[in-house]
Amino acid sequence: MKILMVCLGNICRSPLAEGIMQHLADKERLDWEVDSAGTGNWHIGSPPDRRSIRAAADEGVDISRQICRLFRVSDFDKFDLILVMDKSNLSDILAKARNNVDRNKVKLLLGDKIVPDPYYDDTQFAPVFKLIEAGCKEIIKEYKTK
Repeated sequence: MKILMVCLGNICRSPLAEGIMQHLADKERLDWEVDSAGTGNWHIGSPPDRRSIRAAADEGVDISRQICRLFRVSDFDKFDLILVMDKSNLSDILAKARNNVDRNKVKLLLGDKIVPDPYYDDTQFAPVFKLIEAGCKEIIKEYKTK
């Protein structure tokens, strides 16, 4: 299974989601490949936000070596599942879909709920980590036997 996590800038939520999902998948001995990308191009080539790195490290997940990148249409070909953090990301990615096969790969990580962007509030990184972790555990439960 190949999973892509997507948020706006690929520095806060999607790097956390990539790290958490890969960590959990590895613990379950699942042969999954996880990556992340953003819909905006402000941080291409940069590491994740230091607050995301810290929140992940506090929970035993290392995301410090990730590099931010922009979502590409070719990601539809590479990934089996594209998980987005909020409804704006959802509409941005669906707008790039070429067909129903692409569209059917895209869904919100938390079902019908969004992962709030912690960028403007330092106190929200730890709670966002926990939200993403819960969502990743549900995805693993749903897809690990597929």
